[in-house]
Amino acid sequence: MTELATPLALPRRDPALIAYLRTRRSAPAQALAAPGPSEADLQTILDIALRTPDHGKLFPWRLVVLTPQTRMALGHSLSPLADAQADPNKARAVLAKLTAPPVTVMVVSTPVRDHKVPVWEQELSAGALAMNLSHAAFAHGFSASWITDWYAYDPRALSLFGIAENERIAGFIHIGTLENPPMERPRPDAAQHIAVR
Repeated sequence: MTELATPLALPRRDPALIAYLRTRRSAPAQALAAPGPSEADLQTILDIALRTPDHGKLFPWRLVVLTPQTRMALGHSLSPLADAQADPNKARAVLAKLTAPPVTVMVVSTPVRDHKVPVWEQELSAGALAMNLSHAAFAHGFSASWITDWYAYDPRALSLFGIAENERIAGFIHIGTLENPPMERPRPDAAQHIAVR
């Protein structure tokens, strides 16, 4: 842990980091294969993820590393619930996203109610944490995918994941290695989404 009295380095221009950020691309979760991060690399990735904006220092989130064994068990338990979804075949098919990648980290939003920091800002912090986690995985040479799918919203599924009533799943960050580079996808036109006033 960094000592609080230790000054941090000032930012400096980093062409390699800029190039990465300009070409960052999520990977299809089902395409993520071994190798995944080692235990040491994963710990560093998680440590980096925690360095996220957090108004009030509330830490309104938690991370759960879902082991392959846990994910297989969850996939088995979720399968009957898939039959109750609007499109059961599709609901069952997306369970592969949960079990295929080498590493999966569940990001859970745990907002503190009745606090001066609005719940919305606390939930944004959980989203920033998920993005930090994704960037950290890429920085270690892996690909990542941030998804939710139906089981992040189904009340019965949430109980299987151990989600409390005041919590929400912000996403599952799947981490692994791609065999082939991902293809670029259409990106927004900056002129349509950026204003200067």
